[in-house]
Amino acid sequence: MPINNILVADDEESMRWVLSKALKKKGFNVDLAKDGDEALRNIKMHSYDLAILDIKMPGLSGLELLDRVRELKSDLLVVIMTAEASMKNAVEAMKRGAYDYLTKPFDLDVIDAIVEKVNRAREMTTQVTLLKEELKDRYQLEKTIIGNSPAMREIYKTIGKVAPSDVTVLVQGESGTGKELIARAIHFNSKRLGKPFVALNCAAIPKELLESELFGFEKGAFTGAVERKLGKFEQANNGTIFLDEIGDMPFDLQSKILRVLQEKEVTRTGGSQTISVDVRVVAATNQDLEEMVRKKQFREDLFYRLNVIPLHLVPLRERSEDIPLLVDYFLAKVCAELEVPVKTCSPDAIRLLTSYNWPGNVRELENTIKRAVILSVDPLLTAADFSGLRVQKGGEPVQSEDLSLEGIVDIKLRGSFTNMEKMESGDVYTMVLEQVERPLIRFVLEKTRGNQVRAADILGINRNTLRKKITELGIEVKKD
Repeated sequence: MPINNILVADDEESMRWVLSKALKKKGFNVDLAKDGDEALRNIKMHSYDLAILDIKMPGLSGLELLDRVRELKSDLLVVIMTAEASMKNAVEAMKRGAYDYLTKPFDLDVIDAIVEKVNRAREMTTQVTLLKEELKDRYQLEKTIIGNSPAMREIYKTIGKVAPSDVTVLVQGESGTGKELIARAIHFNSKRLGKPFVALNCAAIPKELLESELFGFEKGAFTGAVERKLGKFEQANNGTIFLDEIGDMPFDLQSKILRVLQEKEVTRTGGSQTISVDVRVVAATNQDLEEMVRKKQFREDLFYRLNVIPLHLVPLRERSEDIPLLVDYFLAKVCAELEVPVKTCSPDAIRLLTSYNWPGNVRELENTIKRAVILSVDPLLTAADFSGLRVQKGGEPVQSEDLSLEGIVDIKLRGSFTNMEKMESGDVYTMVLEQVERPLIRFVLEKTRGNQVRAADILGINRNTLRKKITELGIEVKKD
């Protein structure tokens, strides 16, 4: 990530003025401090990429301030300035962790060279860190995308075909099917490995904030914009941006996304300068974009620009043969997270889990396994541990929305629990709440025909809270 915010601390006003003017001309945000104490306050309050400090200042000296910086923000790069070209000062500054050392007077070209050097160093550090993290994530991802069904084998083949190119991919599928995992798999197997992977859920951010989140903003662009912020497209430069729930993006903002795809440049909110970006786009949605195009709810030109390679994830109910594999994976994962001995599922539990409809798909299965592991005292999970699921006669699976309080308490009293006094505090309340929340939210969404703003108003909760609950509980939102 290139440097953006710089602090200059010097007791000479003329030096502060010259450096500020030169750095601002290059497009940097610059804060000034007249002594070490003021500089320290700024460092505590703000985020800087580079600090240029005079070695002799009233209050804290540059070297003392350097020591404090190493304690407070070890990633902040510091350049020390001094009018005394002594070996002792230079050695002491570098020994304490300074990035570089300048002797006054100096040409402004020297500052330009240092800034460029800092940029290269930050870029290399960022790339190494990203590469390490992505290789680690890639290893984890290979173990996370579970499935050997024909549908999943087709997905694997498609990933292998499209990953090496920079073609735009549109991942479609119901909520909870693992669209972001697929997007990451495409990135990790592409030539952009080691570059940023930036994900943004378009449905999780209020409309009025989404544009500045995507494109960034300049200092002073609006109230509260106290410093320049890079948008997601700039953050993802040379890498991949994943635009989740693209169908929820406001119509007027869609034209700006189209422009980025066509022109490969962005303009920050409140700014006039266009910034070139080299970004691969992977978008995802659980909505029917073609139908939205017909209803004039989604731009046709943007749809065709995104839909170069369509990739459809089938719901879990259509690849039920993968459920036993997923159950084994989630049991091992959850037990490791909770630091409890690994549990297994009995054949009757597997039959129940395999026959259930899973409207919340893989995410709902994971949450169901987690709940059973937490509530059960036995190493073997049976069908009774999944009493929140049941199958109707005739084989059509449904969710049991009305598990009785007696049934919940009975689950808690099984095994080593012999009376109410020995029950762990809070568990029953949490389980009852989960059983009530899902049907209530589904009912209100049905009555409002999928209008989340109206549903949130009826429920008396924030819209973002409702969206979070919809995701957590694996609720499918059907819009008319």
